[in-house]
Amino acid sequence: MILFVGLGNPGSQYENTRHNIGFKVIDKLVDDFSARDISKTSFQGKLYRAADTLFLKPTTFMNLSGRSVQPVKHFFKVELENIIVIHDDIDLPFGAVRFKRGGGHGGHNGLRSLDAHITKEYLRVRVGVGKPAHKTEVAEYVLHDFSEDEMSVLDRLVTHVAQACVSLAKEELNEVKSRYSLRSIEGLE
Repeated sequence: MILFVGLGNPGSQYENTRHNIGFKVIDKLVDDFSARDISKTSFQGKLYRAADTLFLKPTTFMNLSGRSVQPVKHFFKVELENIIVIHDDIDLPFGAVRFKRGGGHGGHNGLRSLDAHITKEYLRVRVGVGKPAHKTEVAEYVLHDFSEDEMSVLDRLVTHVAQACVSLAKEELNEVKSRYSLRSIEGLE
């Protein structure tokens, strides 16, 4: 069983924010796989399934994401190495895509919550959203909608990341890194 987790915040006011890039990728995967909704209250999220693949959008809000992932992991007996988390990363320029297993949370509260609930050795798909000029603006920045320029290429970025996720479920991490890593959105041109 593979579990894809997209990090984000529930609610229409957050739909196009930088913090919700993980939700956008899960939505694309759910559509691509024609996955069916199998959500339960105890999962604290929107959970979809297609064959032996699960797609989760925690509805706990970002800072409590681990509270949603942990019960899904236990209920379906998903091994830690089969959990793939898609999240925004302000340490990467907009459109950059990186992959890694484990590591620190880098101040990302969604990852901090996951680390506390399931440990750190899950696979991460880091999607660059750029960073604000000042550190004090980070919270406001990630909760702001993508710019018009960013929105114009967002669908292509989400499609690229979704394809990478499908490959991650079948191939070695290094192969996926070499084919799908991007330095910036220009890599998609």
